[in-house]
Amino acid sequence: MARVLVVEDDQFVRSALIRHLTEASHTVRSVGTALEALREVAHLGFDVVILDLGLPDLDGAEALKMLRGITQVPVIIATARDDEAEIVRLLNDGADDYLVKPFSVEHLSARMAAVLRRAGTGAGAGADRAIRAGGLVVDPLRRQAELDGRELDLTRREFDLLAFLAQRPGVVVPRRELLAEVWQQSYGDDQTIDVHLSWLRRKLGETAASPRYLHTLRGVGVKLEPPRE
Repeated sequence: MARVLVVEDDQFVRSALIRHLTEASHTVRSVGTALEALREVAHLGFDVVILDLGLPDLDGAEALKMLRGITQVPVIIATARDDEAEIVRLLNDGADDYLVKPFSVEHLSARMAAVLRRAGTGAGAGADRAIRAGGLVVDPLRRQAELDGRELDLTRREFDLLAFLAQRPGVVVPRRELLAEVWQQSYGDDQTIDVHLSWLRRKLGETAASPRYLHTLRGVGVKLEPPRE
C-alpha cells in the first residue's frame, strides 16, 4: 500500500488518522509542524502527504509552496477551512485534493486512492508501464516524459495534463473532464487549460496552428494523437 506522511498538529486528529491508515495497511509517519514535514519529505520517500493548514510554525498554504519546491509527491489538504476561493488557490498552487474537516475515513481513503491512481503509485495503479505515442514516451511512475529520446522539462501540472491525455490516445477529452481530473476542480476558467496547453506545445515543438501531438477541437475538447509518418 502507500507510504503516507501525516502533517497534523492536533494530537487527537493525528492519532486517529495514524490508526485508521495503519489499519488500512498503509505505512504512516507523522509530524506536527511544517518544518518537520519538509525535513521528512527531503530525506524520505512518500507516496502521498496529508497536510493540515493550521500548523503552529507556518501556515499550511506556505508549507505547500515550500513542499512543491522540493518534491512532486501528491498532497491532500485536510483542514477545517472551507472558503471556496482558498480551495481554488490551493489547488492551483499544487495541492492534489482538498478535504474539509470533519471527514470520514472512507472519504479520505477514496480520495487517497484517486490521487495515487493519478500519480501512478499505490496498489492497482497499473502505471508502471511507459506510454508511447510516436516519438513521445510518458512514464507515470517516474513522472518523466521524453520526446525523440530527449527528456522534457515539464512542470508538475504540465506532466499531469500530458500523462492524462497520453493514457487516452486518440480520445477527445472534454475540457470539463480535464478540469475535474487534472486540476481537481468542478468549475474553472478554460484559460487555465489553454495556458498549460500552450506551454506543453512549446516543449513538444509544436503550435496550436500546426499541432503534432496535441489537437484541440474547438468547443469540444483536446486529444493526444501521434503524428502520422
